[in-house]
Parts: sequence; C-alpha cells; structure tokens
Amino acid sequence: MTGRPTLNQRRRDATRLEIARTAAALFAERGAEAVTAEEIALASGISLRTFYRYFSVKEDAVAPLLAAGGRRWVQLFEESAAGLPVREALERSAAESLTPADDAAIEAMHWTRDLLRDPRLDDVWQRVHADSEERLRGVIADRCPPGTDQLEIRLAAAAATTAIRVALEEWAFSDAPSAGPGSPQELGARCMRELTAGLRLWALVS
Repeated sequence: MTGRPTLNQRRRDATRLEIARTAAALFAERGAEAVTAEEIALASGISLRTFYRYFSVKEDAVAPLLAAGGRRWVQLFEESAAGLPVREALERSAAESLTPADDAAIEAMHWTRDLLRDPRLDDVWQRVHADSEERLRGVIADRCPPGTDQLEIRLAAAAATTAIRVALEEWAFSDAPSAGPGSPQELGARCMRELTAGLRLWALVS
C-alpha cells in the first residue's frame, strides 16, 4: 500500500473542487446570500441531490477552494529540507504558497478576495483555518525531537496559521495586487515574522 488515494476518491475530490470553483464564481458575482444551492448544482452540471451528498449547506461548497492554499502551504513545509530550521522552513513555504504561480492561481486569489469580503462565509473561513492549524501542528511535531513541549508546538502552529489568515484578510480588504507591494506574500512574510518572533520553540529545535 502506497497511501495513494483510490481512483474513486480522486474523482470525488475533483468533483468537490469543480463544485467549489463554480460556487466561488457565483458567490463572487452575486454574493452568497443571493445564490441558491440549486443554482450551484445546475451550473456544476449535477443534481441537487448530488450537491447535498458533497455539502450540507451552500456556503460549505467553497471550503475546498479556500482550503487549497493552506494544504499547499503545509505540504510545502512538510517537503522542505530536513536541515532547514523550522522557522525558516515555515516562512519559505508560506511565501511560496502565497505567490500565484500561474493564471489559475491568480484567478483563485481573486476569488479568495471576493469570498473573504462576504460575511456569510466567515464561518467557513474560520473552519478552514482551524483545520489548517491542526494539520500544521502535526507536521511541526514531526520536525521536533522527542520530548518537545507540546504547548510550544501548538503555539507555533497557531501563530503561523494566524499570520497567514491575517495577511490574507488584510489583502482582501485592500486594493493591493496579488503580487508586489501589499500582496499576500509581502503581508504574509511580515505577519509571520512578527507573530512568531518570540516563540520559545525556536530555541528548542534547530
């Protein structure tokens, strides 16, 4: 067993992401309150019954899209060089995840901006970041030697995740571009430095 998702799981994930993109486009255009689950299903080419097999409420439909950046960040951190200090690995992976690499990523950033401005999606956004923090905590723990204070690991994960959340929210409510001054990457680097600077964990791990 390699741990690779099954074909059915990959198909389900692809369908969830396609529904998420459709919902994001509709929400960005008209606002979540004005869009119905029926409209999302129709635009996605699925039945309403199928929609509810994937999402319990219409707002949750954008969760996979909002979560994609956080998953990429945690994955980049997990794959970073073992000899790289944890704090530096966190900063580098965050910067890379916040830098759009292609047109699809730029489009996703624009959708993210519109979605974060919609108060109806606040609960989804908070849940996405809670999940991201939990995943990050496990990956940080794997980089630490046995016996490392679990509270310090939790504080590091919370501070790092909050840094990304604050950076994206500040950018979303500004007119700054997706790259350059005021971008998520620039704000993310600043927030990461300031929010994680005093953590004791850095003195406990290389």
